[in-house]
Parts: sequence; structure tokens; C-alpha cells
Amino acid sequence: MSTPEIPTWRLRARFAAALSAMYGAEVPAYTTLVEVSEAVNRDYVTAHPQAERFGSLDRVTAERHGAIRVGTPAELADVADLFAAFGMYPVGFYDLREAASPVPVVSTVFRPTDSDELAHNPFRVFTSMLATRDTRFFDADLRTRVEQFLAGRELFAPGLIADARRIAAHGGCDATTARDFVARAVASFALSSEPVDRAWYTELTAVSAVAADIAGASTTHINHLTPRVLDIDDLYRRMTERGIAMIDAIQGPPRWDGPDVLLRQSSFRALAEPRRFREADGTVTDGTLRVRFGEVEARGVALTRKGRERFDAAMATADPAAVWGEYFPNTDDEMASQGLAYYHQGDPTAPVVYEDFLPASAAGIFRSNLDADSEAAAGADESGYTLDWMAGAIGHHVHDPYNLYDATAQEPPA
Repeated sequence: MSTPEIPTWRLRARFAAALSAMYGAEVPAYTTLVEVSEAVNRDYVTAHPQAERFGSLDRVTAERHGAIRVGTPAELADVADLFAAFGMYPVGFYDLREAASPVPVVSTVFRPTDSDELAHNPFRVFTSMLATRDTRFFDADLRTRVEQFLAGRELFAPGLIADARRIAAHGGCDATTARDFVARAVASFALSSEPVDRAWYTELTAVSAVAADIAGASTTHINHLTPRVLDIDDLYRRMTERGIAMIDAIQGPPRWDGPDVLLRQSSFRALAEPRRFREADGTVTDGTLRVRFGEVEARGVALTRKGRERFDAAMATADPAAVWGEYFPNTDDEMASQGLAYYHQGDPTAPVVYEDFLPASAAGIFRSNLDADSEAAAGADESGYTLDWMAGAIGHHVHDPYNLYDATAQEPPA
């Protein structure tokens, strides 16, 4: 088989860049976030000579993750096939219904799984599916009506998904096909101008604003695109100084003087965006919705299973910042020697960067950007949503992130 003119990673880079351009046009404050992130990264690398051990300035500055939401297993399967054409595969199973701030979705991340592919372009998309089978959120009547609504829409044209499967099978495509395919894929995630049924959206909002965003319209859209920064505290300060309202706190582990671990995230508050509504009498009126926000992230070293157990225990305390040093040593040498974090070939100067997400942080940001949200009803979860269920539903293997980090740690540093 001949080598494709445009290999998978170049398709992924074009896809990420085109989504970013579209989202910046739709949400101008995102462009400000990117500009501030780039300035923070330049200044941080200048002041900290070892900063690029978590990735080169070029890679970190180009890095993005997106977030989308779908309603059904069939829609999630289409997303899996579409993203496979860009070399992005499902990694991990995230149950946001079990977070301290529960959201009625289950999620996975589509991303490159190979170190070289991540180095070429590390684009990731956190993808959530509405958990309509969970009776704690949806009674039988509402579930039936939601699923009927979702069954009547088409998020992705069948031709787009068929092309995605062919491109994935060939590992790329020619230049003409690439331009057309990327443009059609990006268009699938544009914010629609179609009117939203106000009564239906309001009914779903009583369950969850996230449920309304997913099942309250006939399309999906990018909820956020997230640049990466090397100092998220500095970013938070600079955005606030520019008069942009940030959420109340940075999600994830606290700032401290030891090794950065896993992931810290924040965002600017979701903005009131113009949307049109269809009223009960059939008329169309103008209004606003607050569903999209500007997230930013800082990544640290990936923790082993042993390290993750300590992380979860520390985060469960009343004040993690006050006790963090009781759970983690403050040097990479000790982190490596105690088997708490991944380092390339055991070298504490070469951390394996965490490429994934934290359910509690994702749920916290989802909820912190809403005006209000409801709680799940009491009762047992009998919905059956699991990693194995998801893999079967989408027809793709869902990778275990620890297995990927185990393999990466055996490789020499880039």
C-alpha cells in the first residue's frame, strides 16, 4: 500500500486548527484566552529553564483539547468512526454521574495513543453521551420522549462517516480529499442557527442544563476548546486582570512546590450567546443561552495506579492543599523511587506527561459554568453503563490509560 499524501497526523493537525478557527469566530473570548496562554507560556519558559521537560514550547502552545456532547450510543459510534480518521481513539471511561457534582453523562476521550503521534499533534476530544437509561435523572416518560427526539435527528451525514472509515483504513488520503473531508467534519460541530424549542429545552433544563444542551436541539457543537499553559495560576490572574470572569477556582490538585501531577483546569464563565427560540404558539423570538465556555489546562506527570490512589485520598480530604505533602514527596527522584509516577526509563528528569482527564474536574467545570443545575434523584443505578458496555456500543476498543503509560514509560524521552 502506498503512503498517503496526507497522513493521519496531518489530518488531525488540520482538523484541530480548523476547529480552533471556527470556535474563535463563534466565541471571541476564546481568542483572548489563546493569546494570554501563549504569553504565559513564553514567559514561563524564559524564567524556568527546565519547563520544556513537560513538552516543547511549540508543542504546548499548539496543544488543544475539545469537548463535545452527543445523545445516543449510535451518535457516539459515529463520533468514534469519524475521529479514527484523524488517528484519535477512545481512551478511558469517565462516569460524571458519580462525581461530587453529578452530571447525567458518561464519557470517553478520543486522542492519539502512540507517543510519536502525540508528539506530532496531541489533539484530544472529551466526548460525553447522555445517560438516558439512568432513572435517577430520567423517568420512563421523559426517557421515551428524549430518545424519540434523538432518534429523529442526524448529527453526521452518512457519507461523512463512510469517508472517515475509508480514510482510517488507509491511514490518510490525498490532498483534495483531505480539504473536503476536514471542512465537512468541522462543519458538523458548528453552532446551529436553527431555533430551539423553548418548552422542550426548559423541560430538559429541569433535569440538567447539560441534558438540555445535548437533547434540546437537533445538532451538536463544540462546547469548548482548551489551550494548554505551563502556569495556570498566572493565566488565571492575567485573564482576571483583563476583566474576563473566571470560574471560582482552579479544578484539580493544588499548587505546591513539588512535582506537578495529572491535570489542573479552569475556565472563563460561559457567555450568554444569542440563540433563537421557537415559542409554544409557533413564533420565533430572540434570546440567549449560556452553554459554551473557555477552558484552559496545565498538565503534569502521569501517576501510576499507586500514585492515583494517593491522589484520590488527598483530594478527599477537607483541605487538600494543607495536607498534600503528607501524600506526595516533593521531588521527582522520590516520586520515581516510590513508584508514584511515570518517568521515561525511570529517569526522574524525564516525566511522562499526563494525557487524560479527571472526572471530578470535568464535572466541576461543567457545573460551575451553569446558572443552576438539579441533583440526581435517590435510588440505585441500574443503567448498566460501563467501559465494556461503551466498547460494545461503539464497536471500538476503549484503551486503558495505565496500559498506555506503562508502554510509554519504557521508551526513551523524546
